[in-house]
Amino acid sequence: MYIKFPFHPENPDCLSQETHLQMNENKQQLKKRRKENATDTSVVDEEIVEKRGGVKTKGLKEILTSLILLEDQEKGGRQQFAKAHQEERLQLEENHKKKASATLVCYSKFHDYQEDVDRVDGARKRKARANVFAASNATAIALASADIEDSISGGNDKTGASDEAPATGSRRRLWVKNRSKDWWDQCNSPDFPDEEFKKAFRMGKDTFDLICNELSSVVAKENTMLRDAVPVRQRVAVCIWRLATGEPLRLVSKKFGLGVSTCHKLVLDVCSAIRNVLMPKYLRWPDDETVNCIKDDFESFSGISNVVGSMHTTHMPIIAPKVSVVAYFNRRHTERNQKTSYSITVQGVVDPRGVFTDVCIGYPGSMPDDQVLEKSTLFQRANAGFYEGAWIVGGSGYPLMDWVLVPYTQKHLTWTQHAFNEKIGKIQGIAKEAFTRLKGRWGCLQKRTEVKLQDLPVVLGACCVLHNICEMRNEDIDFSLKYEFFDDEMVPEISLRSANAMKERDSIAHNLLHHSNAGTSFLP
Repeated sequence: MYIKFPFHPENPDCLSQETHLQMNENKQQLKKRRKENATDTSVVDEEIVEKRGGVKTKGLKEILTSLILLEDQEKGGRQQFAKAHQEERLQLEENHKKKASATLVCYSKFHDYQEDVDRVDGARKRKARANVFAASNATAIALASADIEDSISGGNDKTGASDEAPATGSRRRLWVKNRSKDWWDQCNSPDFPDEEFKKAFRMGKDTFDLICNELSSVVAKENTMLRDAVPVRQRVAVCIWRLATGEPLRLVSKKFGLGVSTCHKLVLDVCSAIRNVLMPKYLRWPDDETVNCIKDDFESFSGISNVVGSMHTTHMPIIAPKVSVVAYFNRRHTERNQKTSYSITVQGVVDPRGVFTDVCIGYPGSMPDDQVLEKSTLFQRANAGFYEGAWIVGGSGYPLMDWVLVPYTQKHLTWTQHAFNEKIGKIQGIAKEAFTRLKGRWGCLQKRTEVKLQDLPVVLGACCVLHNICEMRNEDIDFSLKYEFFDDEMVPEISLRSANAMKERDSIAHNLLHHSNAGTSFLP
């Protein structure tokens, strides 16, 4: 059973019109309150924002004011510092001017004092020179008077060598250490045996006199007010004895009664004079007439025609240089001697007598023979056609070229090639023998020398020139002085450089065998 209540709020049918109006008014009032509340909230927010903005502006103003004050304080400090710096600078300048003026006054006083001292010293020196000059004149007058009296009375004969300076002991003003010259005075005496002289200087007195006469105009020095000059004969003797024996300079000094530095300078001066004066005369390529004679001499004992020289390259030991050490290192000598060795090369061409006609000195010891040849003046002249139609015989260390004749170097040789090598060996032996006598005669070449590397070519050139003079004048070398040396020959990388030279060599070998000129020492 359904019962209908008379009133329910959710039932619109149960609500009256008045009730509806009342509800609408309530809703409008509620909306109006909400709007008022929102308006009040926005007004409060705006006030808060205005208050906050004012606080920020006030803080910025305070900060700017502080910065301005700091800047004013810094500017004032800078001005005070600049003022103090300027005052200090002015004070320093004033002090500097005072010190400079005081220094100038002191310097002028010192200059005046120095002038007075120089004036007094100059007067004293002039007086001393006048006294020395007067004493020299008095001595000269006394000597002249004595000579006149001796000549009138027939006194003692005048003696003395032409190159010896007169004794003027009264003119010497420097202290000189007294050294004994007894050994040299004995050697320089006319009564000294020629054999002993030759043993000491590797040459006879006549050859020694020839060298002294040739070098006299270049080597001679004049006497001075301080000391007498070393005579020419003594100068040349110092150089030759040093080259012949290779003894250290201190022993040379004792032998000749000279200082060590003086002996060193004399050796270099005389060697330089030998190179400049004697080398163009005694070590040069022969003229055409002499070349023809050389060809005939070589052909007479070898059977090979048109040979103008025998060539060989040897090594001279040196101390380790300060620069380019690797270039001067001699690996082959080091391996053989079991000792580190350095050397420079000497390439020489000799005639049948063993006289040098061309030398090339000074290239590093690490260079093989073919490279030394390519850098020599001999090679340049050959490229210019100077040796056209002639042979220079070399060892297996040289390449076969149009003007260089070398032996066969392959392992398996025919009889013809064996015979050719034997004849080439005889010609090559002349050059090796010449270097043997060169090193035996001049002992300085047998060991490492004290001479500087830049001066060594001059010394070695002088030894070659002196060797030629001795050979030309038939100066025999003592058998005990002969020196055996070993020069390892390395076959060059390109040993055959001319097809025509190969044909010429084969033709020469064939002619030697078939014209009964070939040796038979290789046969059993």
